[in-house]
Amino acid sequence: MSDTILQNSFYFSNVSNSILYGVVLMLYLSTMQAYFGKQLERRPSDKFYMVFSTILVFLTTIFVTTRLVSGQEMWINHPGYPGGAPAYFNANMSAWYLTMSAVVSTLLQLMTDGLLIQRCFTVWDGSYRVLIVPCCLWLSSLVLGILNLITSASPNNSFYEGLKAHFGLVYICLTIGLNVLATCLICGRIIFCARRMRHHFGHEATRDYFTIVAIVVESAVPFTLFGIAFLVSFGLVSYSSIIFLSLYGMFTCISPQMLILRVVRRRAWTAEVAESTTLAFATQSTAAPSTTSTSNSMV
Repeated sequence: MSDTILQNSFYFSNVSNSILYGVVLMLYLSTMQAYFGKQLERRPSDKFYMVFSTILVFLTTIFVTTRLVSGQEMWINHPGYPGGAPAYFNANMSAWYLTMSAVVSTLLQLMTDGLLIQRCFTVWDGSYRVLIVPCCLWLSSLVLGILNLITSASPNNSFYEGLKAHFGLVYICLTIGLNVLATCLICGRIIFCARRMRHHFGHEATRDYFTIVAIVVESAVPFTLFGIAFLVSFGLVSYSSIIFLSLYGMFTCISPQMLILRVVRRRAWTAEVAESTTLAFATQSTAAPSTTSTSNSMV
């Protein structure tokens, strides 16, 4: 039964990777078309986002390729391995293709988390206090990520047992915790600002930055949700975690690509939007007492 579950999970993960890789390429080409095709005012950050986006696609290409090679080795090159697919999978955890897959997935995760922290900084109008806990978690995930890769490259390590499993579980808990924290910070700030802005300026003034799509994309909600699903399934020692690992790995590229596309199309939150929101709140808060005092003096 476990052999069937493993092979079905691995097969479905490779199929979903191939489909989502098409989504990655579509988003990347749309981003480049928006950047080079429209005569928009270029910002200094645009080049950074273009390079960042290109690196994400390059790493994702390696991730998808190595997962396909892993399936080829397990099903085509070694179909009669003693113990079946689970035995081959556990015996070859340190194979070059799985090690490379782990390296690029860790790099993707660190890059995406770094982008989420940067978006937290932007949405919270440059508040450094908001970054303290996320930055500490990011640095901790960097250290644990390196240790996890070292154990992954070591022979005779199982994905669900032993030192690798312990390091992996701690690393995953840390990274998913960072994802959840950053997503909640961004979602909470956008929803709070949306309610205040709509109350003072109406729906039309806020429709570009306070929609459901803006909240989902800006805070990378799908990326975080698939991370939670992977954490739960991995903690339950279920082969279905292979599916959620692939989905989580692909959305470490898809979620940032969607965000970068909004940035290039000038629909994402910027420092100017956050600053204008803060100034609007300040203006309203100072105007309210003056209005009250004027009415009281007239009485």
